[in-house]
Amino acid sequence: MVRLLPRIALLLGNIAVGLSILAPAGMLAQLAGDLSVGVQDAGLLVTYGAGVLCISSPVGAWLTSRIERRTLLVVTLAIVAAGGIATALAPNYATVLAVRLSMLVAAALYTPQAAATVAMIVPDKERPGAIAFVFLGWSLALAAGLPLITFITVHVGWRAVYVLLAMLCIVVGLMLRAALPAGLQGQPLSLSSFGTIARSSTLTLILFITLLSASGQFSLTIYLAPLIEKLTGAGPATAALFFAIFGVTSLIGNIAATTVVPRFGMQTTFAIFLGLTIAGTALWAVGAGILVLMGIGVAVSGLGFLASNSMQQARLAIAAPPLAGASIALNTSMLYVGQAVGSGVGGMLYARGLYTGPGYASVCFMLVAVAVLVLTWQRRPAQS
Repeated sequence: MVRLLPRIALLLGNIAVGLSILAPAGMLAQLAGDLSVGVQDAGLLVTYGAGVLCISSPVGAWLTSRIERRTLLVVTLAIVAAGGIATALAPNYATVLAVRLSMLVAAALYTPQAAATVAMIVPDKERPGAIAFVFLGWSLALAAGLPLITFITVHVGWRAVYVLLAMLCIVVGLMLRAALPAGLQGQPLSLSSFGTIARSSTLTLILFITLLSASGQFSLTIYLAPLIEKLTGAGPATAALFFAIFGVTSLIGNIAATTVVPRFGMQTTFAIFLGLTIAGTALWAVGAGILVLMGIGVAVSGLGFLASNSMQQARLAIAAPPLAGASIALNTSMLYVGQAVGSGVGGMLYARGLYTGPGYASVCFMLVAVAVLVLTWQRRPAQS
């Protein structure tokens, strides 16, 4: 059990940070109403935030590479907690946006550095499974946290949710302080590290796949609640149920990926779970307006989304271990670029009344990701 405590603490940190990043998706209507803006404007909290995250993740990895890992992760959670309190006290939309963007500069550091940290404290053969385990925090955030955010927001308001998120970050920060060993020093990164990655066709194509698959998923996921209402007339309770379904199946998918990757390898495992994501979003697109089909689509999509991203992180860590801190940070950056692109495309379609459009946009992004995967498979199968 003692060996698992650092992994569990890192996983819980991903839950806290993941919920802080994703929270607006569970409260779009309430934020829009209380702050007197449109749903699309509320969605920009995600879109603009993703832009900050994608820049801050690699730049932050470079600037903080010489900081001891335990200290870095604890301070990161403290800043996210402070951002949550400030958001709860914000008087208007402009302040909420400014606080969120400032907070996300720090939040961007956590997930890639948590993955790099767990890779430092486990044997080489356990790295893929350990990284996937830590990333389960995002699955749990979706499975339990996001539906709970939707539920709490409806009953007590979005400001109370941000206070609760701040408290969660404080508690997890204290756990990390107790569980992680001191003196964990990452590989110092220079700007040349990112240049080395840019010159590697294998690494850049892996990163591009992350961007495409994330763009596809977030074209749909960010606007899930208002799309359900527009397409079926169902209210917040149904949206919360759909978030729960997506999160639970994401959790199941991530556990399954961790279990089968030793047998099938990271590349094949990734392909399987990317295929599930495509199948789910295609079912949503075809069944738009039919609640049961939409629910099944969300469930199948959830099986693949976070599991495939876990495999992406592991592929990068194995492909170039000395560059893992930088490449995983860039993978997280691509995830956030995809979040910005996807939420931007979804918001544009939603604003124009094209409520079936996000599903088809999602499928298109992911089919391009499959095409790029084929290229990586043909060129460097041994390294993925």
